[in-house]
Amino acid sequence: MAQDTPDQDLMHYDAMAQDALRGVVKTALKRAAAPGGLPGAHHFYVTFKTDAAGVSGPPDLLGKYPDEMTIVLQHQYWDLAPGETFFSVTLQFGGQPKRLSVPYAAVTRFYDPSVQFLLQFEAPPAAAAEPKPVVAEPAAAEVEPEAEPEGKIVSLDQFRKK
Repeated sequence: MAQDTPDQDLMHYDAMAQDALRGVVKTALKRAAAPGGLPGAHHFYVTFKTDAAGVSGPPDLLGKYPDEMTIVLQHQYWDLAPGETFFSVTLQFGGQPKRLSVPYAAVTRFYDPSVQFLLQFEAPPAAAAEPKPVVAEPAAAEVEPEAEPEGKIVSLDQFRKK
């Protein structure tokens, strides 16, 4: 019996699955934003495309990472605000508090190393060339997340207070 080639996926199941898994990221961030913060040893490495539509933050910071950036939510982060389509958070970079706003659609990787939980997503298309708005609020932080070129994660042990 000859096997027919499958029809084209007009339902876009891959995109639906990606959206559903981004819901896991949103729920995890909502739990981290709740009173008491992250439970136990949980902490998150969130990688996102800095050139994706809707990403905003200080131009000097985003300019250092023109393609992709990894942030860490662990001991100290401020004003974590997970919304329906994006989240915002204040972290410290170069000794200065900086606020980032990231649509869930821009997230390419979510990792909780405490339980070896990893989600990877297809990269969103780059946004059209337009200036990114500056978003900054005063806050104090001590974690300084950074990523090496090619999206590798840098150990933050040197930045932790002992």
